[in-house]
Amino acid sequence: MSNQIKKVGVIGAGTMGAGIAGQVSNAGVEVWLLDLPSDGENVNKLSNKGLERLKDPDMPGLMSEEAEKLINLGNTRDHFHELEDCDWVAEAVVERLDIKQALYRRLNDTCKESTIITSNTSTIPIKLLTEGMSSAFCERFAITHFFNPVRFMRLLELVRGELTRDDVIATLYQFSEISLGKGVVSCSDTPGFLANRVGVFAIQCALHNAFDLKLSPTEADAFFGRPLGLPKTGVFGLYDLIGIDLMADVVKSLVSILPENDAFHKYSSPIGFMTNMITNGQTGNKNDKGFYKQDGDERKVINLSNGDYVTHERLKTPLLDLAEKNGISVILSDNSPYGLYIWRVLSETLCYAASLVPEVTEDLTQIDDAMKLGYNWVKGPFELLDEIGIEYFVDRLKSDGRDVPSFLLKSHSNKFYSGSESGLSFLGIDGSVKPIVRSSGVLRFSEVRQTLKAINSNESASWYEYEGAAVIEFHSKANALDAGSLDMLSDALSESEKMGLRGVVIHNDFQHFSCGVSLWSVRNCFEKNDYDSLDAFLVYFQDTMLKMRSTKLPVIAAPVGMSIGGGFEVVLHADHVVSHANSVMGLVESFVGVVPAGGGCKETLYRWAENLGDIHKASWKSFMNIGLGRRANSPKEADNLSMRKTDDIFHMNRDYILNIALSSLDKTKKTKARKPLALSGTDHFQEMLQWLKVNHDKGMLTPHDVTVGTEIARIVSGGDCPTGTVFTEQDILDAERSSFITLAQTAETQARIVAMLDNGITLRN
Repeated sequence: MSNQIKKVGVIGAGTMGAGIAGQVSNAGVEVWLLDLPSDGENVNKLSNKGLERLKDPDMPGLMSEEAEKLINLGNTRDHFHELEDCDWVAEAVVERLDIKQALYRRLNDTCKESTIITSNTSTIPIKLLTEGMSSAFCERFAITHFFNPVRFMRLLELVRGELTRDDVIATLYQFSEISLGKGVVSCSDTPGFLANRVGVFAIQCALHNAFDLKLSPTEADAFFGRPLGLPKTGVFGLYDLIGIDLMADVVKSLVSILPENDAFHKYSSPIGFMTNMITNGQTGNKNDKGFYKQDGDERKVINLSNGDYVTHERLKTPLLDLAEKNGISVILSDNSPYGLYIWRVLSETLCYAASLVPEVTEDLTQIDDAMKLGYNWVKGPFELLDEIGIEYFVDRLKSDGRDVPSFLLKSHSNKFYSGSESGLSFLGIDGSVKPIVRSSGVLRFSEVRQTLKAINSNESASWYEYEGAAVIEFHSKANALDAGSLDMLSDALSESEKMGLRGVVIHNDFQHFSCGVSLWSVRNCFEKNDYDSLDAFLVYFQDTMLKMRSTKLPVIAAPVGMSIGGGFEVVLHADHVVSHANSVMGLVESFVGVVPAGGGCKETLYRWAENLGDIHKASWKSFMNIGLGRRANSPKEADNLSMRKTDDIFHMNRDYILNIALSSLDKTKKTKARKPLALSGTDHFQEMLQWLKVNHDKGMLTPHDVTVGTEIARIVSGGDCPTGTVFTEQDILDAERSSFITLAQTAETQARIVAMLDNGITLRN
């Protein structure tokens, strides 16, 4: 059914409307983006502004130049007729009922009878939106509530009205899931739907309790973040990201639509300190100052007692380290203000989520999916309850003298989810166990894993047998690679051959595939002055990458999110790559003062040489790619940087790529051994050094940028050797490793690594 939508119209070129249009064009579908006409020469000024927003390099809404060409810009006066033959028109205008209804009447008179019409509203019920419209219009009308930024946020809340036809919902569902890459959650037409209702409650609860317990933003965000499986922004950082003033408006809108007895109202009142911040223009990242602000190379955080900004340093407490190793229960059992803070926030939020069953939804998986897909939680509320332990949770609520939501008392096994060989099941409202049913082709390893037992596992990675294949999952912090990660990868490669498996798939269902080699491991070596251990690790890394190619079985990498640095070196050495359309790839080691040393320089050089057929051009391209730490924000961008092979593929929906990877194993051919390369040599090396000097003199490069760039130039050109000197694959790997060790011994590289680990900043020295 998804191919029924071949032309789309979007009305409203603000943040959401432009984002919807951008994602439609990313899917390869023609779209018209309309907004009100403007005075002056540029009558399409507003729609033009929407397109420019999509081209923001910090948050690119478009995956390629080809996608941009599919967007037609116009205005609602001169181009409304272009909507006549659209298969779907999405309305994303201001949240005013009178304006929306007037627009619907006009659409009803203009569009063909089969055109599906939807609204992006999250506050106005369908009954009000379609009031006074014909039943024929109501039958083809629904709400498609996207999340910002549309390209990157996975959730789409799909809401039907009483008269919406089944085929309309089916078409929207399939197009959104397959072509737009969304995780679609079907919602009832209730206030706030699911994600915002629970998500904004959690944010407000965390915010008010932080002020109440007099925690600093640094303290609150350290705990209400990664330790709970939530985004690292925490609550104050998230307010800055969204906009403090915008969040205030979101809260007001929910106050206006939620029932008077809703628990949300407990945390909806404005906080005077933040009201003053809005008055002073301290509204977050868009104004470069909110709860946090960047002052040159220094990040600062606001003091909630006096409003002054002070130097921000990451919170260091043993409790965080313990929680990272042992889970949430460590925090909840702690008697410090941090433990009390997290208990308050989690208990209130999880009780609120449970209170929505069955009134808002009868399916708890819908709530969990909404929070994972719309707010980037690793686990949804009911998955968190399973981790905490329902019995513990209920007993503690009772000991606090608090009411227990009735749904929390229904679990017979003290678990909301249970896994077996037949799949993963969840608890229904009647107390029965029901199977989780996904669309054909959807396969989430986070769910599959719960039905399997690992063949081998350690703190950094695990591997499993599934459908006759070895599936390797990294699961360290940020999926950073260390010796443990390589142990599991190497073991899976060896044992899968012995077991006669079909092949190997490297994949995980976390936010990112891998953010590179663990800098903590590197730091530990240089602080102990133990460069022999560092060199031994790099040898092991390189040998494991070569083992991926030498094994007889096909090896497929299926990356999602970021695969950068060492994580991308793993991808580069796979026989075949099946990636998500939003995969970010690149070798970014230069930013922390080192070079790719797991074969990244080598693979980049070989790929450019194969694509260009000219070693001088290939060396220069490699020098620029690696030296500037260039990243591709989509597979299509990666093609322009020689980061993908011609037979590598991608899919718009990340939930499909594991299934595609598994089905591709039998068709994947092994990569051939690399032949020696005749490198460009000393003259080209000197040319690169001159480029570094010129750009340093211009102020474009720092002194240590030049030092790092020199090592990269040495690797890709061969350094001080005659032009045409032949280097084997191992020779280039040895050069990578030598340069890494040389740089790791410099004070400047060590300072960059410490700054990144301790304060999360890229030091320019």
